[in-house]
Amino acid sequence: MLDILVNAGIVAIKPEIFLLFSTVVLLLYGLYRQPRASTQLIVLALVAILFTGFLVTCRSIPEGTYLGGMFESSQFTVFVKTLILTAGGLVLMLASGYLREDGGRPFEFIILMLFAIIGMMLMVSAADLLALYMALEMSSLALYVLASFSRDHAKSSEAGLKYFVLGALASGMMLFGMSLVYGFAGSTSFSAISELFAGQHYVLSKGVVVGLILIVVGFCFKLSAVPFHMWTPDVYEGAPTPVTAFFATAPKIAALALFMRFLLEPFSQAISQWQQVIVFVSIVSMLVGALGAINQTNIKRLLAYSSIGHIGFMLMGLAAANNNGVQAILIYMVVYVFMSVGMFGSVLLMKRGGESFDGIKDLSGLSQTNPLLAIIFSICLFSMAGIPPMSGFFGKFYVVLAAIEGGFTWLAVLGVCISVISCYYYLKIVKTIYFDDPEPAFDKARSWLVNSAIAIGATVTMLFFLVPTPLVTLAKAVAASLIK
Repeated sequence: MLDILVNAGIVAIKPEIFLLFSTVVLLLYGLYRQPRASTQLIVLALVAILFTGFLVTCRSIPEGTYLGGMFESSQFTVFVKTLILTAGGLVLMLASGYLREDGGRPFEFIILMLFAIIGMMLMVSAADLLALYMALEMSSLALYVLASFSRDHAKSSEAGLKYFVLGALASGMMLFGMSLVYGFAGSTSFSAISELFAGQHYVLSKGVVVGLILIVVGFCFKLSAVPFHMWTPDVYEGAPTPVTAFFATAPKIAALALFMRFLLEPFSQAISQWQQVIVFVSIVSMLVGALGAINQTNIKRLLAYSSIGHIGFMLMGLAAANNNGVQAILIYMVVYVFMSVGMFGSVLLMKRGGESFDGIKDLSGLSQTNPLLAIIFSICLFSMAGIPPMSGFFGKFYVVLAAIEGGFTWLAVLGVCISVISCYYYLKIVKTIYFDDPEPAFDKARSWLVNSAIAIGATVTMLFFLVPTPLVTLAKAVAASLIK
C-alpha cells in the first residue's frame, strides 16, 4: 500500500522531477563541458521548460493530494504552474543576450533560474505548512544568488545582501507564525486546519491569529507589498536587468498563488481576521506604488514602485474573497507577465557601445532614433497604466468588478483614483520618448531570442483585447476549482 501511495505521489510531481533531473544534467554538462553560458545551453534549458510545461498540462495527473497530503494537484495548480513556466521561459530568452556578453557569463545563472522555478512549482502545489516553507526557501535561496550575480558591480552585491538579510527576517517571522498555528491547531496540513476551524464550536484563538498575521507578513515580503516593500527598489535597480525581469514575474506569481490558496483553503473560516489586513495592505501598496514612482529618474526603480502598485491592485481581488476575485487575479497575473516581459525586454535594449543605461532621460527622443522600440515601450507603458485597449486595462477592470461585487465599492473607487495618479509617471516616459530632444541611438539588438521574447510580450499586450474570452472562461473555471 505504501509503495502505491509513493508511486502515485511521484507521478503527481513528475513535472518537477523531470525539471530537476534536467537541471542536474545541465549542471553536469556545464561543469565539465561548457563553463560559460552559450546559446546551446540556453536552448536546452528552454526545451526542458517546454517539456515540463507539456507534463503539467497533459492532464495525466488526477486531482487530489499526494505524498501524505504534502502536495496537491488541481486545475488551479496546473494553471499557475503553466504561467510560471511561461514567465521563466520568456525571461530566459531575454537573458540570452546578457549571458553571452563578455565572452559568456557563468552558466550557473541558468541553473539557478531552473532551481528557482522548481521551488515555485512546488510552492504552488504545497498543501502543508512544512512543504510550503521548504519550497519557498528552495526558491528564495536561488533568488538571493541571482540578485547579486554581477559580483563585479557594487550595486548588485548590495542588492543581493539586502534581499538576503530582509528575506531571512521574513522567513523567520513566517516560520514562527507556522509554529504558532501548529501549536494551536495540532496539524500542519491545510485540510486538517480547515476542518478544525470549520467546526461549529471552534473559536479562533489569539495564538492562531498572531501566527496567521506573521505568515501574512512573510508573504507580503515575498510579494513586495507595503509596508514590507523596502527591498524592492534597491534590488530592482542593482540586480542585472534579466534578473529584475524574473523577480517581477515568476516569483510574484508563485507567491500570490500560494497566498490565495493559504487564505482561501485552510483559513477560509477566518476571513474576518485576515480580510481587513489584506484591504489595508492593498490600499497602502497602491498609494506607495503610485506616489513613490513620481520622482524616480531611474526606470528600473520606477518599475519597482510600479510593481508594488500592481500587487496592491491584485490584493484588492483577494480582499473580495470570492470566485470573481480569484478569477480577476488570475487574469491580471497573465497580462502582467506579458507586459512585464515586453517592458523589461525593452529596458534590456537600452545600450550604447555595449554599456547599459537605465535613466529615464536616456529614452529622450527614442521615437526618432528607434521608432519600433519606442512603440513597444509605449504599448507596455499604456498597458501598465490600464489604458484601453491594452491588456492591462482588462486586468484592472476585472479586479474592480470583483471588488464591487464583494461589497468593497469604496475600495474599487479608491483603486481607480490611484490608478489615474499612476498614469502621470507612465505618460511622462511616453512624453520623454516622443517629444524630448533625442539622445544618441541605442545599439541594435542582435539576439533573436531576446527579440522574440519582446515581440511575444508586446504582441500579447497589444492584441489581447481581440480574444479575451478564452482566458476569462479558463480563469473562471480555475477559480471555481479553488473556491468550492
